[in-house]
Amino acid sequence: MAENISNLIKITSGFGDEPFSFELPSEADFSVRDFSEYAVFPGFCDVHVHFREPGFFYKESVKTGCAAAAHGGYTAVCTMPNLDPVPDSAEHLAAQTEIIRRDANIGVFPYGAITVGQKGEKLSDMEAMAGEVIAFSDDGRGVQSDDMMREAMLRAKALGKMIVAHCEVNSLLKGGYIHDGEYAKAHGHRGICSESEWGQIERDLRLAKETGCAYHVCHISTKESVELIRKAKAEGVNVTCETAPHYLVLDESDLLEEGRFKMNPPLRGKEDRAALIEGIKDGTIDMIATDHAPHSAEEKSRGLEKSPFGIVGLETAFPVLYTRLVKEGVITLEKLVELLALNPRKRFNIPLGNDFTVWDLNAKETVDPEKFLSKGRSTPFEGWELYGKCVLTVKDGQIVYK
Repeated sequence: MAENISNLIKITSGFGDEPFSFELPSEADFSVRDFSEYAVFPGFCDVHVHFREPGFFYKESVKTGCAAAAHGGYTAVCTMPNLDPVPDSAEHLAAQTEIIRRDANIGVFPYGAITVGQKGEKLSDMEAMAGEVIAFSDDGRGVQSDDMMREAMLRAKALGKMIVAHCEVNSLLKGGYIHDGEYAKAHGHRGICSESEWGQIERDLRLAKETGCAYHVCHISTKESVELIRKAKAEGVNVTCETAPHYLVLDESDLLEEGRFKMNPPLRGKEDRAALIEGIKDGTIDMIATDHAPHSAEEKSRGLEKSPFGIVGLETAFPVLYTRLVKEGVITLEKLVELLALNPRKRFNIPLGNDFTVWDLNAKETVDPEKFLSKGRSTPFEGWELYGKCVLTVKDGQIVYK
């Protein structure tokens, strides 16, 4: 038996100064079940997803992305600007926000690009987009110029917005392997060395301290990144960060020659995974985001080296983390709820409202990508047996998944 509802409401309390509460929609019929068997959580919030529309509808749409999110217990997501057109001006942003207003049934908060076309050559029209975007990011690409990042931080600070950074030093990518380990080299998977990530984080932390800009680091994956952010927080830098479920439960020894193991950053070493787990325990890592990044089946069928970066994650995040971290005693259920629901909302100022999700924690299912509501099917967790099944997700008092 799962804990009863009164106990679960207690562990999920603490959003701001108010305890978490909810109201069941009238159409939520649990008359044939004992509601005390289910766990009730605040709606999860993912600050790092790719819904691919406009521009790449065949990979994912706002509608299918929202369906996948609700299936995973999420009622709010922040969508990255890797689109066509890139949201680098008010006009280009409108192409996305019009679709969101038409098709989204959960909270969808778009990012504006830091640079025009995410090319790193000229800053975007940040002032024109500030009223519509959650923050600014060039996700998928690091801003290479120190001067450009400094100016972006100054402009973002003046607008009351965060800079959210994918950290990657391009000069370190040429011929680099995903990790220094021999196992990764044997796979021939060329990609991103650890220093490419933490080297740019080190620079950005210095600039954030200098400018006073609110700064958030995307999907950290290395032990050095954890230590740099831990030190910066101790020095009073206004910084938060996220990691993703796959970096917490997998490492480079789990790699297979399949596209479903290709993501950016790549899987690292065991010592990196251990450092990430310690980081979520001690609060260095503030939240867990999925980096949900769908591609077509054909694109992900090209093997580990030739497939594009990106896996889906919205529909497996909670079961993976609950099974591998909570049930194995690594972290508490309360801590997981903070990482998935409360901390992201606090940092990004996304209200909770009457948003909640109901889970059967005793249900055990095998991950079958054909049952996903996302258009994407590529996941390293295919075939895993996991605990936790979403039975209801409610956004603003309306059922969005049942």
